[in-house]
Amino acid sequence: MHLVVPKETRSGEKRVAAAPATIAKLIKLGFEVTVESDAGLTALFTNENYQEAGAKVTTDISSAIKNADVVASVGTLPANLSPSLKSGAVCLSFAQAKRDKENIAAIAKAKATLLSFDFVPRISRAQSADALTSQATVSGYHTMVTAASLLPKMFPLVMTASGTIRPSKVLVIGAGVAGLQVMATAKKLGAIVSGYDVRTASKDEVKSVGATFIELDLPVVEGSGGYAKEMDQERTKLQQELLTPYITATDVLVTTAAVPGRPAPRLVTSAMLKGMKYGSVIADMAAENGGNVEGSVAGQIVDVNGVKIWGGQNIASAMAPDASFLFAGNVISLLSFIVKEGAIVIDKEDEVVKGSALVINGEITNEFVKTELGQG
Repeated sequence: MHLVVPKETRSGEKRVAAAPATIAKLIKLGFEVTVESDAGLTALFTNENYQEAGAKVTTDISSAIKNADVVASVGTLPANLSPSLKSGAVCLSFAQAKRDKENIAAIAKAKATLLSFDFVPRISRAQSADALTSQATVSGYHTMVTAASLLPKMFPLVMTASGTIRPSKVLVIGAGVAGLQVMATAKKLGAIVSGYDVRTASKDEVKSVGATFIELDLPVVEGSGGYAKEMDQERTKLQQELLTPYITATDVLVTTAAVPGRPAPRLVTSAMLKGMKYGSVIADMAAENGGNVEGSVAGQIVDVNGVKIWGGQNIASAMAPDASFLFAGNVISLLSFIVKEGAIVIDKEDEVVKGSALVINGEITNEFVKTELGQG
C-alpha cells in the first residue's frame, strides 16, 4: 500500500500529517510512505529526517498521488490535486462541511473516500484517533502561554525582602480538553485559577487540575459527545449577568466554548468588559469561528479601553512539531480501522468509519456536506 503526505497549502498552516518518528509505524502497517519535499520544514522536520526514517521524498506530488492508496494531510486535499486521485483512494484530514465544500466535492468527483477528523466519534474505541482532542491540548497550552506573555504582571505569588507580589487571577470559560489544558498551564505558572462550564459534569475535572469551579444559579444544560448544548437567548443573557462579576475581578480571561456545526456562542459582550482592569488580557480561542468575545478578531490583538483581546487562529499550528507528532499518531490510529491484512477495507458498518466518513467511493454520506452542496 502507498501512503502520500503532501505539503500543506492553507495560509499559516505549519503542521504536517506525518512525523519522522511515526514513519516506522506506518511501514509496519504495510505502507510505503512518500512525503512531498519540504512538507515538514515548518514543523522542523527535514527531508533527510524522513528519508532516514524510511520514507521517500518527492518533488512531483501529483504523480505520487496518482499511485496513492491513502493521502494524509492536515487540511483537506486541495481541489486542484484531487483529479490525480485514483478511484477508491482514501483521504484523511480535517474537513468541515462549509469551509471545505469545494475540496470535498472534488474528492467525491474522483470517486475517492474522505474520512474527516472533525467527525471522528468521541467514543472510547476511537479515543486514539481523536485529533480534535490532541490538537486542543496543544492549543490550550499555547493560548495560556501567549496570554501570560501579554499580561504585564507576574503570574505566581512572589515573596521578597522588598515586598510581596500577589498572584494573578485567571478565569477560563469552557472546561473541555482545551479549557482544562489552559487551567492546568495557568496553575503551573502560579496563578489563582477558576473555571466555568455549563456542564455540571465538568466540576470534578476542573478541580482535578487545581482550579476552582464557578457555580452559577442556572438551569442545567448538558449536550452530547462531550460538548455543551447551545443555549437559548434568555439563559445566555442570565449567564452573562452572573459571570460579569467574575470577569471584572480577573487579570486574564480565556474563552474556549464551541458548539459543533454552529458559530461559537457569544459569551462575553462589550458591556461586560467595561469593568475589567486596565492592562488585563482576554484570549478568545473561538475567534476563528465567530468568537466567544464581542470584538475579538482571529489572528489579531485588539485593544479595548486598555484591555487586550487576543483572537486565536489555527492555534495548534503555532507549536507545529508537537502538534504534528500528535496528529500523525491520530492518522495511524484511524488507519488501523481501515487496514485489514495489508489492504484498505472500508467497512460502512464500523461506527468509527461511518461517523468520520464524508465521502465513500464518490458517494457523499455526510448530511452536513449534502446540505452544503445542495444535495440534502
